Amino acid sequence: MAKGIVYLVGAGPGDPGLVTARGLEVLRSAEVVVYDALANPRLLREARADAELVCVGKRGGCHTMRQEEINALLVAKGKEGKRVCRLKGGDPFVFGRGGEEALALAEAGVDFEVVPGVTAGVAAPAYAGIPVTHRGYSSSVAFVTGHEDPTKEASALDWARLATGVGTLVFYMGVKNLSQIVERLVSNGRPAATPAAVVQWGTTPRQRTVTGRLGDIAERAAGIEPPAVLVVGGVVALREELAWFERRPLLGRRIVVTRARAQASDLCERLEALGADVVEMPTIRIEPPADFAPLDRAIERLPSYDWVVFTSANGVDAFFGRLALAGKDARALPRVAAIGPATSERLRAHGIRADCQPARFTGAELVLALSAREALAGKRILLPRAANAPEPLRKGLEEAGAAVDEVDAYRTVIEARADAETLEQLVEGRVDFVTFTSSSTVRGFVEAVGRERLGALSTAVRFVSIGPVTSETARELGVPLAAEAEAHTIPGLVEALLRLV
Repeated sequence: MAKGIVYLVGAGPGDPGLVTARGLEVLRSAEVVVYDALANPRLLREARADAELVCVGKRGGCHTMRQEEINALLVAKGKEGKRVCRLKGGDPFVFGRGGEEALALAEAGVDFEVVPGVTAGVAAPAYAGIPVTHRGYSSSVAFVTGHEDPTKEASALDWARLATGVGTLVFYMGVKNLSQIVERLVSNGRPAATPAAVVQWGTTPRQRTVTGRLGDIAERAAGIEPPAVLVVGGVVALREELAWFERRPLLGRRIVVTRARAQASDLCERLEALGADVVEMPTIRIEPPADFAPLDRAIERLPSYDWVVFTSANGVDAFFGRLALAGKDARALPRVAAIGPATSERLRAHGIRADCQPARFTGAELVLALSAREALAGKRILLPRAANAPEPLRKGLEEAGAAVDEVDAYRTVIEARADAETLEQLVEGRVDFVTFTSSSTVRGFVEAVGRERLGALSTAVRFVSIGPVTSETARELGVPLAAEAEAHTIPGLVEALLRLV
């Protein structure tokens, strides 16, 4: 049996982009992933499809497993010969109880490795515009647990030294004891006028920062709940100039992305870069066609075509996959047309530059663009696309005199389900926007939500479409649109959202 190993991996403070390269490498190769609630669930998508995922909870005192049980689980999996990723929020060795887990593994003779992570005590203040050290304000910093009851007689903390001997104090998990922490610091000599801040859900779209003075921060932060850090020191005053993250235009806006999960990353990343809280609700999935034979026969007849017209990146990928299986490459293609920039970009990834792309990204405009290049009468056109795709493009080409062979390159399958939490957020108005990138995503959304519940969705939810064909489908199905992208692309869709805020 192979020898097991347990990796104690810091997942970072919340922003999935802050996990280290080594952490991702371990996560992607692990057979077992044991994760905390504070580890961003988006990271779990990086795990192997066959990986065993074990949630051990641990948030705000509510533990799915006790620490001793977690230790035993890690030891057991290691002894089974498994490659285990213990994914922990922040850094494993900074108030993460990683030291206890490492000791348990060492005592049991199980190999382990520590992969440090970005700790919330540095990252949350940084995202709030607060450097924990600064030559003009503080040359020392202390990271302190806020879980210890400051009123107990035998405190392990030297409150006098913390109050007067350290420039910046960062308290982890200190919200519940905030008033007592303030009292201890002030009574031990820290001026009540010292700038202070509480940063909740740091580095995430839910980030909220409350600032004040040490003397009034408990009152100002009364509505803040865990997870949060308390920062005390002159550096907090720099936030007024350095607060960068909370100035993002979509910060805190919850946006549902209905695209197929495999394709959603571009839109999700663009929205998250603008501060949005993205909820993925894939209402479609992309699958191979029922039969590849028609596409394969068309590929064998490529020399007989004047044009190959691609209407999506999915069609490009499916076509070139079958082209390679046929022992051919891009040299076999005639002239190529693409309906929009995303399709053209995918063609370029396969070494092809589209000969024709319309200025507006619709089927009708593509017909006009092709007709402007040459008369289409008698031309043979191959149209590899989704099964059951809308007919206007084929009809437009045929009306222009072309002979069109339309073949299925892939299928768009409706995902007629939605998780209970997302549905609850939609009904209660805790979603700001829902985005649609195709007619299929609209149909999938309506089926997932249910026509009978569509009208019950909060009026606070606004729907945004990528283009006219998608918008027409939305109107047909009774989905009220707040906006349609002027440029029928992912960047155009993002611009449409920005115009609404």
